[in-house]
Amino acid sequence: MSTVFLAVTTDGLKNALQLAASTGSPIWCGSDAISEADFEQLAGRSVTRFIYPLAGEPAEVINDAIATMEEHHPGATIWIEAAKGEP
Repeated sequence: MSTVFLAVTTDGLKNALQLAASTGSPIWCGSDAISEADFEQLAGRSVTRFIYPLAGEPAEVINDAIATMEEHHPGATIWIEAAKGEP
């Protein structure tokens, strides 16, 4: 079974890129996780950038993103970056 990553923050995207480097697993991220210019530098890698932000958004937005990912990767395990709580 394949794995797909959902990165919500810039740090999460960096971690997902490292984890996926050896497997080629697809990565999806919000528009706020990477600039358009930096995203273009990832050409050839399996990274998809939503046109809307994910960080700090309500669960409904994240759920919609997950539904889109499920449409493109049916049956895949989706790993979602968890938000860090307040100390």
